[in-house]
Amino acid sequence: MHANTVEALLCHAPARIPAFVACITLASACAVPPAWAGDRLLATSGVSQVEGAAGGGLAPWAVIAGLGSSDQPGASAYATHIRTQGGYNLNIQGAAVGVNNRVELSMARWSFKFSDTVPGETARINIVGAKVRVLGDALYDQDRWWPQVSVGVQHKDNEDFGTVPKLLGAVRGADTDYYISATKVWLGAAWGRNVLANLTLRATRANQFGILGFGGDKDDSRSVLPEASVAVLLRDDLALGAEWRVKPDKLQAFREDNAYDVFLAWFPHRHLSLTAAWLELGNIANKASQRSLYLSAQVAF
Repeated sequence: MHANTVEALLCHAPARIPAFVACITLASACAVPPAWAGDRLLATSGVSQVEGAAGGGLAPWAVIAGLGSSDQPGASAYATHIRTQGGYNLNIQGAAVGVNNRVELSMARWSFKFSDTVPGETARINIVGAKVRVLGDALYDQDRWWPQVSVGVQHKDNEDFGTVPKLLGAVRGADTDYYISATKVWLGAAWGRNVLANLTLRATRANQFGILGFGGDKDDSRSVLPEASVAVLLRDDLALGAEWRVKPDKLQAFREDNAYDVFLAWFPHRHLSLTAAWLELGNIANKASQRSLYLSAQVAF
């Protein structure tokens, strides 16, 4: 797959995304002293997950978006591009705000083109999410065994449900995922390098993350499925990791496979991260073994 440059990705963001980012940035700046940018350790807030939450690319983590500590707000905005070898294109833009390292609100906008499978058709998905930290601190509770734990929701609305998803047997154009995430960082755990692990359990009936609607002619109930991430900081500004996400199989038309990735996240500046990953998505509609290069850029405060 070919990945566009970061500049090109940001240029394709819909007008509502920059407006949203401007609003949350202005609100945060007005609510706190000028030093609101945050005191958290570099990379410990993760990057932007495809559905908008702070975490890895595939899975949300228990961490809260932005760089704000316990008495500071934070915010992030991102753009992601994926193009599979079968010609499917997915462009994502989103933003999130974190409050006092406790509460996170996020949004994302997806645009997925069906390539030659259904020429000219696009699935546009709007996602709004919320996450609350309920227990622990992933980084600072080094003397305790338990992880940081957060619970979250992601509501997804597929604007184009009436075309491809409905024809394939999906029964809903909008639905809500519920999840719980546990994240732990061990300082100096691997040859002196910091290690992060995350486990998420998600209750969902989304077909291909919601691209093909929700629920189906095979099964219309939510499935509780695992998502896992592990990463090691090769140095303070560079993280290498892998992720695994189990997806539900709700449609008779095709078998849905799990998703995997191997990623490298670089933090060249406190407020900027760039992530590249090799992504395995399995079957998508009528095309098997869909793989791609994943490229995402995030700014955080």
